Amino acid sequence: MPKMITKIAALGIAAAVFAVFAGPASAQATLDTVKKRGKLLCGVSPSSAGYSYADDKGVRQGFDTDVCRAVSSAVFGAPDKVEFVPLNTNIRFQALQSGEIDVLSRQTTMTFSRDNSLGLDFAPIVFYDGQGLMVSTKLGVKNASELSQAAICLLPGTTTLQNLEDYFKPRNIKYEAVVFEDNNEWRNAFFSGRCDVITTDRSDLASVRAVANDPKQFIILPETISKEPLAPVVRQNDSNWRDIVSWSVNTLIAAEEYGVTKDNVDEQLKSKDPEVQRMLGVNGDLGKMLNLDNKWAYNIIKQNGNYGEIFERSLGEKTALGLTRGPNQLWNKGGLLYSPPFR
Repeated sequence: MPKMITKIAALGIAAAVFAVFAGPASAQATLDTVKKRGKLLCGVSPSSAGYSYADDKGVRQGFDTDVCRAVSSAVFGAPDKVEFVPLNTNIRFQALQSGEIDVLSRQTTMTFSRDNSLGLDFAPIVFYDGQGLMVSTKLGVKNASELSQAAICLLPGTTTLQNLEDYFKPRNIKYEAVVFEDNNEWRNAFFSGRCDVITTDRSDLASVRAVANDPKQFIILPETISKEPLAPVVRQNDSNWRDIVSWSVNTLIAAEEYGVTKDNVDEQLKSKDPEVQRMLGVNGDLGKMLNLDNKWAYNIIKQNGNYGEIFERSLGEKTALGLTRGPNQLWNKGGLLYSPPFR
């Protein structure tokens, strides 16, 4: 009997070891799937000015879409091998989990529970944000402490409701949360006066205000009631794909730090900086480590620009959103953006 128990235990251990190693190995399929399909499927917001919106020709533009174009450049050597899949907040994670999309680039906050309970992994943070509150100037409110009994519009499947509770409860401020399933209904309810307040990330509030008939009629209150680090998301158990998405983001950030731009990247191929040489594929085999061409990072920068370039054309001070870099500045300029080294 002891021998039988030992044998059964040994078989159990062997099965467990097989499960540990066979599971992830069988999941290393996203890159192959994307290549065979011939395009990347990217989950984005249905409509968010500056982040994901259709231009006059019906082409998706914005900061989040450019992150996916960078991944397309890394994989295919072209930024347009991507299909954008508009997703509401309440189905975005299910779409990724089910394989409907390959990557989610949709103003999504990295949190502990999301990272550890949904079978998902987050790539590096692409935007440091925080939840804010926007009101009509007609309400005559100047700060959050004056919002007692206010009706606050929000969306489901987000961190906003918990953040409201965490902020207002200790301050003994009572409010009414009004949840809308659809982004357009949510915005229109606020613009029509059905709600006193609209709440989401401050950058998204700027997007909402930008599409108002008269943006000057709305103000974003000074309080930032949470930390909202926004990052692309992929499925767990595919480390190669996670690395591709992560290092595509890191390339955008590092390129700005090293002064490599869309216009000068060809000249930078002659750079004597070893870090730049490795990043651009002049020396080393970093691309092969990702199962990509060694020019993967060069293609990202040549076809999309660096982080600063995509920020300024979609979100910057000269756009309708008019955002300053703030914490989304490089680390050596007082911000939080920092790429690990390319070596």
